Amino acid sequence: MALPLLWHLPISHFSEKVRWALDWKRVPHRRRVMPPGLHPFAGFLMTRGEGFTMPVLVDDDRRIGDSTAIIEWLEERFPSRSLYPGDPAERARALELEDWFDENLGPAARQWGFNTLLTEPEAVRQFAMKQTEWAPVDVPPAAFAPVAKVFLAVRYSVSDGAGVVEARGKLLAALEKVEAELDGGEFLVGDRLSVADVTAAALFYPLVVPEEGPWQPVRTAAFLEFQDSVRDRPGFRWVEDTFRRHRHDGAV
Repeated sequence: MALPLLWHLPISHFSEKVRWALDWKRVPHRRRVMPPGLHPFAGFLMTRGEGFTMPVLVDDDRRIGDSTAIIEWLEERFPSRSLYPGDPAERARALELEDWFDENLGPAARQWGFNTLLTEPEAVRQFAMKQTEWAPVDVPPAAFAPVAKVFLAVRYSVSDGAGVVEARGKLLAALEKVEAELDGGEFLVGDRLSVADVTAAALFYPLVVPEEGPWQPVRTAAFLEFQDSVRDRPGFRWVEDTFRRHRHDGAV
């Protein structure tokens, strides 16, 4: 039987959430990069209209296009090294936190992160180079960058000043959420890594940019201004520690 196939975007924090789960559970699988810009259309077609985002997991005739649904399927198909707590109450809480961070942290981190990236030409050039690594032929960054800027502005509202300010506020609220749930502990739920930890840490990577993360973007002045204001917070340090201790523990 063919191995499960993950269609993903290398720099996507939602893709990182699923890659982390696959690696943690030591699930043999294949990965293919979805050409950036085409992923909304491809996601819509691959999931038969159920979604239009990446990642998408393909297994035989199944097409799963939501990170939460993918991890749920992984838990059913590959129960070893479970990310769902065994205790029913803890499991319910972990799933509740997964949903909260998906809805409140994920979009905000993306909108704020892309907004700060587009403030300096070198950051845009490096972003264009990263986004075209998959291509079988060289794509000049100067040709791709204007298209990328328009796409990001339309798809993720990165040029919406009021929206970006709101996104910053949501990032702060998400840090407060992490700190409150941890209450000085190592894990958000229970005494071991769960889907809540993987979700929160992965979705915070555009702000924290840990060494173990999928991408090291150019740190623009706008990026550093906000990152520097929160880097000493316990929630920020927890993301760094969680990546360092657990991101490649069990990677296939």
